[in-house]
Amino acid sequence: MLDQTQDLPRRLRNAFGCFASGVTVVTLRDGQGAPTGITVNSFSSLSLDPALLLFSVGREQVSARWLQSGEAFNVNILCRDQEPLAWQFARPHKDKFDGVAAWEACNGVPVLDGALAHFVCRKHAIHDGGDHLIVVGEILDFAERDGDPLLFHRGRMCDLAVTA
Repeated sequence: MLDQTQDLPRRLRNAFGCFASGVTVVTLRDGQGAPTGITVNSFSSLSLDPALLLFSVGREQVSARWLQSGEAFNVNILCRDQEPLAWQFARPHKDKFDGVAAWEACNGVPVLDGALAHFVCRKHAIHDGGDHLIVVGEILDFAERDGDPLLFHRGRMCDLAVTA
């Protein structure tokens, strides 16, 4: 049974931080139709047939509201040299696309230039996940390129350690 002390959320966050994860930016459109996005590391493949993926977003994030009301979003897997983009989309900013190179996918949502991979999605479902929403996307299109991923581990960005 979990020890219900006040520092439980911090201890739990630290324990989850032991699992290195990739870093993604989910791009979408806000309530006025402007492009925006959010950095997400809780991303996973879900199904090959049908082609589905999932990620979670904090229920209190403004992007959660736009994901619930909208239909389209894209998931961009960042490569190791895109750490500045990860931080730009992680922090509140009036125009998260300020200075960001991107192009519009078939669903009308931007894809980030230079991403290691991207998935063009339509909302399939949203499920309750406690203080988060679990967003399931139907993959309409995708592409990948060579490169190394940006990783998140123990509260910081890092890249793969290559050993001989």
